[in-house]
Amino acid sequence: MVCTTSRTNSLVDTILKTIIVPHPPRLLLFAGHAGTGKTTLAKRALPLLAEKSKRDFFFLDKDTAYGAFSSHVMGLLTGNPADRDSPKYLQNLRDREYSGLLDITRENLALGMNVMLVGPFTRELMAGKFFEPAQLDMPAHTECRVAWIDLSTEEAKRRIEARADARDDWKLANWDDYLKRRVQPPSHASLRRFDNQEFDPTAFDLLIDHLLS
Repeated sequence: MVCTTSRTNSLVDTILKTIIVPHPPRLLLFAGHAGTGKTTLAKRALPLLAEKSKRDFFFLDKDTAYGAFSSHVMGLLTGNPADRDSPKYLQNLRDREYSGLLDITRENLALGMNVMLVGPFTRELMAGKFFEPAQLDMPAHTECRVAWIDLSTEEAKRRIEARADARDDWKLANWDDYLKRRVQPPSHASLRRFDNQEFDPTAFDLLIDHLLS
């Protein structure tokens, strides 16, 4: 008996490896600390990017992808399903969430799909990994651009309090400890900072141009 499933999978793998992608896959990261407006700005940018580039983007947001899953796991682990900041979360779940996001990103890029990824990714950025996509095992020739969203500490706290999300409880209860994580991003040609204190359309247009450069 011939195993048709294995032969089919082998054929699919062969086809994927021989797909000719007209443009190098592009990875766009919207990063920044909590409360800066990463997701809102990323969604605002997406149609502008698609219109200017005439290309589609796969939108991948950390909270959408892992929100319910992480709530369930942290509920089992600590009894607090809203925990997203405590040492327990950072030690047991954070890296696994980010690894899963990068796996999904890698798979889409390999299929020739551009990806817009939204999440802090502070550790990875500080290590320079998004400036060398090969360090993240992304497909060869992947072009990466980073939008780092800035916001003053005072305004970030005000917005975090205003959104009244239980996932921010640890931050607000341990604000001084949380502030130690609000590092400045490294300087790099592929990273552009955007001050979201007051939305500036001209600066946003320049950010869009950077992401497509």
